[in-house]
Amino acid sequence: MTNQNALNPPVPRAHAHSHPHPHAHEEGHGHTHEHTQPKAADACCGCSASSHSAIPLAPDVSDVPTGALLFRIPTMDCAVEESEIRRALEPIAGVKALRFRLGERTMAITTDDGVLPEALAAIRKAGFKPEPLNAPGAQAAPAAPAKIAGMSAGLARLVAALVLAIAAESVSFMGLEGRGFMVFEMALALGAIGLAGLDTYKKGFAALVRGRLNINALMAVAVTGAFIIGQWPEAAMVMALYAIAELIEARAVDRARNAIQSLLALAPEQAEVKQADGSWKTVMASEVPLQAIARIRPGGRVPLDGIVTEGSSAIDQAPVTGESIPVDKTIGDQVFAGTINQTAALEFRVTAVAANTTLARIIHAVEEAQGSRAPTQRFVDRFAAIYTPTVFVLALAVAVLTPFFMDWTWLQAIYKALVLLVIACPCALVISTPVTVVSALASAARRGILIKGGTYLEEARKLKAVALDKTGTITEGKPKLVESSLIGESSGNEAAVFAVAASIAGRSDHPVSKAIAEGLKGPQGAVADFTALPGRGVQAAHAGQVYVLGNHRLIEERGLCTPSLEADLERHEEAGRTVTLLASDKAVLALFAVADTIKESSQAAVAELRSLGVMPVMLTGDNTATARTIGAHAGIEDVRGNLLPEEKLDAVKAMQQRYGAAAMTGDGINDAPALAQADIGFAMGGAGTDTAMEAADVVIMNDDLRRIPETIRLSRRAHSVLWQNITLALGIKAVFFVLAVFGSATMWMAVFADMGASLLVVANGLRLMRAQK
Repeated sequence: MTNQNALNPPVPRAHAHSHPHPHAHEEGHGHTHEHTQPKAADACCGCSASSHSAIPLAPDVSDVPTGALLFRIPTMDCAVEESEIRRALEPIAGVKALRFRLGERTMAITTDDGVLPEALAAIRKAGFKPEPLNAPGAQAAPAAPAKIAGMSAGLARLVAALVLAIAAESVSFMGLEGRGFMVFEMALALGAIGLAGLDTYKKGFAALVRGRLNINALMAVAVTGAFIIGQWPEAAMVMALYAIAELIEARAVDRARNAIQSLLALAPEQAEVKQADGSWKTVMASEVPLQAIARIRPGGRVPLDGIVTEGSSAIDQAPVTGESIPVDKTIGDQVFAGTINQTAALEFRVTAVAANTTLARIIHAVEEAQGSRAPTQRFVDRFAAIYTPTVFVLALAVAVLTPFFMDWTWLQAIYKALVLLVIACPCALVISTPVTVVSALASAARRGILIKGGTYLEEARKLKAVALDKTGTITEGKPKLVESSLIGESSGNEAAVFAVAASIAGRSDHPVSKAIAEGLKGPQGAVADFTALPGRGVQAAHAGQVYVLGNHRLIEERGLCTPSLEADLERHEEAGRTVTLLASDKAVLALFAVADTIKESSQAAVAELRSLGVMPVMLTGDNTATARTIGAHAGIEDVRGNLLPEEKLDAVKAMQQRYGAAAMTGDGINDAPALAQADIGFAMGGAGTDTAMEAADVVIMNDDLRRIPETIRLSRRAHSVLWQNITLALGIKAVFFVLAVFGSATMWMAVFADMGASLLVVANGLRLMRAQK
């Protein structure tokens, strides 16, 4: 991922989007903010400082855009805080661009000269404290022990507030009379409110000054109102319970948002690197340069991406690709940071620095995806923007009008209105969608499925057809020897004939010749007078005898074809195989059939797609006969061959008209037009191909087609959980709304209803973190 991409979270695309760089626009201040954070986000919860004690991801200073300054904002951990900061900066014309990472609680800001102090002042006025990370005067991030100490102090403060609130309730319950007891009860309540709600009051007051109705504003008004009408113990208890529930909720949300953080621990911080004198030295992985030779011992984790230069071993690639079976690696094979070396020591040449490994790019992509807003989330935010002011007006009406129409006292009316204010908080509703989406994205990443945003996660459930490229998608992408046979009089001397073929094929760089040499696996002898015959094959001398290894055309030109040989050639060609013949100057000695074999997973993937009601279609530039043979083996009936890239695009359009929402699966390069046209583009990532990771909306890291139906199933589960959460949040609100107006709901009950619903939807969303078989 590029630094420019890092500046902007992915923007949901239109039906026909533009690849290969759909996210590479610059986010200008003031006119593009709504793409990532709709204004409705103001209705969300404004988590208090006590809610932010979970340790965030370590800030990544290395990818901050040129000219931008990076700040940590400790009290920014949900969409509402980001939205409030954006709104605070909107009036400032010199702010050029913003980039937020909620997981790290960081903001990168680019401004004109002299504008930064004004921008920081606006952020502080909004109730936030930006801490510089790469700006002048920046200090290193606090050490983990200091953070843990801060967490403990915050929890201790809230516990003390709860104790004081309980003490105030006890004094009130005992019904002790006298001015002294009343002052003591009030003092206990004030102490509890001060310990638990100081940050809530600060941010609530800032929101009210700006005309915003977030949870801090609602809680500040409700608690203040309760205190004014003499409900001191209840005001204290409400604030203490709210702050504690916020802390629990924030930690639960952090579990989802920082789920990808577990990947950070996969790549070791140190690497053994070969020095100029041949010795080995352990250095920090972040300091290892490109082309350095590193060593990984059995049982160790690979620190960086590289190419094996010495040794062979089995590598467990599950952390990166989701593959459950270790992959054998030998000289020339690629290894990835974070994978586990199992059987023997390996040496490898480093091909990516620590900040640009496949693992680092996966983490970066998921972080950006977490910052995007899914369609359901945008809908919920718009709904919440209407819901909160509506309930606020209703509460005001209850306070002002019910004494005239329902025979309530003014204190009763005001109290019920305050209960409604607490119920008005749409925390559970607004938080239900991001937690669910982030949990699903993290679950997919652990399975080797890189989904680039909540939009694509939600849209995958709508797919009715999936277009599949043939080479490298359904098939392995490289030719293999699938059949070899002796011809005529040579049938009694198999070992000698195959040794000649292997020796000649081993000298050629042609993919078909390489497949023959690898497939025969026999000893290769010396050959002389090796000559290429363009468009036909090769010629060489072996043990004093001249042989040719070539195609059907070459054998015909030499007059060596026979009717039986022609029949064999026709059979293989109809099956889509490439046939190579070994011949002397007198006769054909052997036949070798080479084909791009189908992946073991392709048949199962096609069957799963059909079971989900999704139609698989093959689109390939290969000849139709070969395509139909491969399609038949894979179980695909709709096969279209001899397609140019623009014809694949037209085919995807036709699929969309015939079936509905359609996806395209390819390598992200030749299939770019079709990937752009499709509703969702799936790329076979080849465990981290740069172009594939940039071009598509979903990257399959281990090239296993079964990940496509798995993505569709995950999308359907996520959609189900999203609407379960929305129904749960609104249902609980509705019940307590009725109780508040017509029953005997108290402010305590309102807090439990609000925060209980929040915790329920968070827990429900976290269920998506579980790996599905």
